[in-house]
Amino acid sequence: MIAMILLTPLILSILIFMRKSEKFGGVCNLFYAIVLLGASFRLYLSPDTFTHFFGTDQVNILFLLILAVLYLGVSFYNTEYIKHKKASAYSHALYAINFLLFPASMAGVILSTHLGMLWVFVEATTLTSAYLIYFNQSGSSLEATWKYIFICSVGIALAFVGIIILSMGLGNSDSLFFDDLYKNAKLINPFWLKLSLSFILVGFGTKVGFAPVHAWLPDAHSESPSPVSALLSGTLLNAALLGVIRVSKILKLAGLEWYVNNLLLLMGFLSLFICAVFIIRIENYKRMLAYSSIENMGIIAIGLGSGELGIFAAMLHLTAHSFIKASLFLTSGNIVHRYGTKNISEVRGLLNTDKMTGWLWILSFIAIAGMPPFPLFLSEFFIAKSLLSNGSVFYTVLFFLFLTIILAAMGRSVLRMSFGDIPFTDVQVSEQKKLSIPEYLPQLIFLLMLIIMSVLPGGFLKLLEHAAMGL
Repeated sequence: MIAMILLTPLILSILIFMRKSEKFGGVCNLFYAIVLLGASFRLYLSPDTFTHFFGTDQVNILFLLILAVLYLGVSFYNTEYIKHKKASAYSHALYAINFLLFPASMAGVILSTHLGMLWVFVEATTLTSAYLIYFNQSGSSLEATWKYIFICSVGIALAFVGIIILSMGLGNSDSLFFDDLYKNAKLINPFWLKLSLSFILVGFGTKVGFAPVHAWLPDAHSESPSPVSALLSGTLLNAALLGVIRVSKILKLAGLEWYVNNLLLLMGFLSLFICAVFIIRIENYKRMLAYSSIENMGIIAIGLGSGELGIFAAMLHLTAHSFIKASLFLTSGNIVHRYGTKNISEVRGLLNTDKMTGWLWILSFIAIAGMPPFPLFLSEFFIAKSLLSNGSVFYTVLFFLFLTIILAAMGRSVLRMSFGDIPFTDVQVSEQKKLSIPEYLPQLIFLLMLIIMSVLPGGFLKLLEHAAMGL
């Protein structure tokens, strides 16, 4: 199964390059999405390994299932979205190829059982997503791509330094397999462990979007095609975070949990602060969603650093955020398609011009705002409870203060876009730029899944509990 996940995109990429057909590329993307989902569920039911470097456990299977389900929905949306993009056959082929290799490289990160292999695949995510960000081939997308490549490459280099430092503290052992690192955690020099985590947290944290190393994220998310933005926010950030989680566990087993928690809380609250400051002044709604991603990764970091209940809440938050943010970015693609702008002030009357897109936009906002019946309400409540149980009243107040500022800023923008006068005539709305079912259905399914997760958690709750226990 793991071999199928990693090797199928390579075969399909060769076929796409030979055919150079937009429709064929979309079919291949959708086919791989189905393969990935089927293989992921099979691995959930029957854990497996592929060589010594790839395997599943109770932590990474959650990340893999999120990737698989989300990629299927985004690929279905992409089959229609890409038809609106005018580009050469060669450009469409490159887009389709990278749209295959990007999730495959994220699957490689998730399934890696070796720290060095995980690092290689994190670097691969940069290479395979760069062209996707540049696909619109505008000046701003070129700038966003180079900023993404440069900043993330520096981050990956810092993570590599952290891995070297960790190797220096291993002593007689030279294995970077996670099982060996966990087994020998108490034998590793604490100084090298703490220094290693500092470099790795900043390095992989760059890809996660933690402040203050988040500068690439707003540009890349806002300039990418909407399906790519959905993958960047909904899956790439998770994959990079898994690298941080894997190394953090080594320190926890070595008795350095206090050090890990303090660093995660610092990065988490700094991310919330940066988002609260900048989101107030943003006039680009895709950029607004990008800063919301920084906020939510900060919330997850706070959860991971606040104790057992917080860790469970962080896994719940990570899962829900992935699907909500994918829904928001895909819906933003519909808005761009209909209005031809990403400027908040130029979008009015969304509920009048396209009721389905308007309601998806509002419902997705309600979900990301942490209102019931969506899961973020529970995850944020549990994180706050975890902070309070640790006696951190100040942190709890600060947590809700930042969330309130961000909610108010986003709510103002969403309401302005959803209501008001229509900026063009009814004839233009009804006869031009009509959207199709694939551009609505994935968002509806994502939101429905989230409601079911809250009302009838069942096996999903068990999956979260196992993931939290594995941390």
